[in-house]
Amino acid sequence: MAIRQLVQYKNSQILTTLKSMSIKILILCTGNSCRSQMAEGFLKSIDSRLKVYSAGTEPSEKVHPMAIEVMKEIGIDISGNAPKSVNRFLNETFDYVITVCDEANETCPVFTGNVKYRLHIGFEDPAKATGTPQQIKNEFVRIRDEIVTAFQEFYNDNIKSNRN
Repeated sequence: MAIRQLVQYKNSQILTTLKSMSIKILILCTGNSCRSQMAEGFLKSIDSRLKVYSAGTEPSEKVHPMAIEVMKEIGIDISGNAPKSVNRFLNETFDYVITVCDEANETCPVFTGNVKYRLHIGFEDPAKATGTPQQIKNEFVRIRDEIVTAFQEFYNDNIKSNRN
């Protein structure tokens, strides 16, 4: 009986450790000013244990103001974020690297660092939207909502289910 209790205790310790481990995620696109920033902000908002970063192969000078605005509308503040180069992360290990570019219209970046799982969840680039200010904002809202839906599904299928 004592051995069984010891094994159960050790198994519960291992399970507790696995549940508390942080998962490291890198979200990649080209400019790191819209899609990857919104995805980073969303994932951080739903699970503080995640270590989420975003980067680009050709980082912009700043996060797109409309990306900041539409994320703020759903209670997520990305105004303190800044675009970063993927080169900064090449010597790090990630559980997931997720590209968010629109494969039909762009060349997706490739991460050459150490990663367990590579995924692609593509979205059109809202920064390329044209039209009236309201039409452009509507495009940012549409892409934000697609990102929220897709990354909630990613989280539920790949992370949350493994922590329960």
